[in-house]
Amino acid sequence: MRYHRFGHNVLRHVNFFVQPGQKVGVVGRTGSGKSSLVMALERLVESHHGKIVLDGMDLNSTGLHDLRRGICVIPQEPVIFSYTVRENLDPYHEHTDEEIWYALNQVKLDTIIEALPKKLDDYIPMRGQTYSVGQRQLFCIARAIVRKPYILVLDEASASVDLYTDRVIQGIIKKCFPRTTVLAIAHRLETIMDYDLIMVMENGWLKEYDRPLTLLKNEKSMFHNLVHQHEAEQYNKLLTIAQKADEERQEKQKSSPVRRRSASSMDQMFKPVEEHELGKEESR
Repeated sequence: MRYHRFGHNVLRHVNFFVQPGQKVGVVGRTGSGKSSLVMALERLVESHHGKIVLDGMDLNSTGLHDLRRGICVIPQEPVIFSYTVRENLDPYHEHTDEEIWYALNQVKLDTIIEALPKKLDDYIPMRGQTYSVGQRQLFCIARAIVRKPYILVLDEASASVDLYTDRVIQGIIKKCFPRTTVLAIAHRLETIMDYDLIMVMENGWLKEYDRPLTLLKNEKSMFHNLVHQHEAEQYNKLLTIAQKADEERQEKQKSSPVRRRSASSMDQMFKPVEEHELGKEESR
């Protein structure tokens, strides 16, 4: 993917597979291609080569309206419109009051809205500036709960909130989207250590893609080095979270009648392409 016709590729031979309902964390330094990955998924920028397949359907041949109705993005800066509460959560008036109140209840905003004179039909002034950043972010999550997307993208959704609110947000995500495929660009590594998989991006390349525990234990992995560079004091805590999540995941797989493809077979689904392997393809 490139941002203009004669520009350089910002995503290069990115190839990965995600099972339905899996939670995938995305990490990498600034400029590594994390946000470009989200833009490619939403087709905000069209890929000039390759394709993204969702449930056997090539997204490049899918109408943008249909595509984006199935994907919900919660950005770093929460977006609230100067409309009513109802129109912020259900802009196309497709859902019942019960569904909207359920979403507000899940994010603990129902008591605040109940206190408004017109409740769901009360006007939100100044694009929600009368609410705190954390509350505005909870509004965005409530909007996603109402929409019930196939894919939920968290683009550093908790970067603007404190650690406590971050943990509240992560708890809501796990509770309300248990079967939704989640792609999370991580601001704090702690929030993705119990995810199914982690992808490590660097300069537009997908360098690593495996279980958090596997990457964390591998002293030669980029993820292991990233943890030690930025959160070395938290290493044991992150390791404990990853180990606990891995044990719980294995127990679920044993009791589940549906056989899921294990991450240990990643070598069959995914093989990172190294820069020296490209040869002349990069010049195309």
